[in-house]
Amino acid sequence: MCLAGCNVINCREILDRRVVITNYLHKGDLPVSVALSGDIAVDTEAMGLNNKRDRLCVVQLSDGNGDAHLVKFDSGAYSAPNLVKLLTDAGRVKIFHFARFDLAIMREYLGVRLTNIYCTRTASRLARTYTDKHGYKDICKELLGVDISKQQQSSDWGAGTLSQEQIDYAASDVLHLHKLRAKLDEMLKREGRDELAKACFDFLPHRAELDLAGWEHDDIFAHS
Repeated sequence: MCLAGCNVINCREILDRRVVITNYLHKGDLPVSVALSGDIAVDTEAMGLNNKRDRLCVVQLSDGNGDAHLVKFDSGAYSAPNLVKLLTDAGRVKIFHFARFDLAIMREYLGVRLTNIYCTRTASRLARTYTDKHGYKDICKELLGVDISKQQQSSDWGAGTLSQEQIDYAASDVLHLHKLRAKLDEMLKREGRDELAKACFDFLPHRAELDLAGWEHDDIFAHS
């Protein structure tokens, strides 16, 4: 059954696991009827990687129950009070992969400054020092045994209608973050780096502010 305000539903039944995955697409805001519980996995899609030039197009969310909610924005229409209320709930951990980009673009377009952050890419770089492969696809494959397709990564997210392939891709970017966090937390604790990781997560909103203020390519802590 479609939730109020839902434009598109995609249901995929994985018969061997008896799991039904539902991806909901909403326009402009998260409907008030959507109740997500606990910590929230968050990702964004934009027209490019320059958060001053390339506008925010989609914010996708999951509370780890197997469903994903996508909020699609038209250009210039970024009043989303229900979404903002959820994102700024300090009692929830917001789980990202490469939070630095997502925090900056949501700050720029939605005017929100998020706290209580977990970043699986940052955690991976601190825990998985035996490799230089810290992309979402890489860690999903190693830690969860899940193959993620990145085919739609560079598609037109500003299009009036998203394709089913885009919807599936965007949803996949949040559906595994809770499990990745659990795996990475085990590794961080084992290696004695969990407190260091927490300090890095706490700094990420400030790193995003530095990016927006013009220091995106500079390490202000470097000697030269």
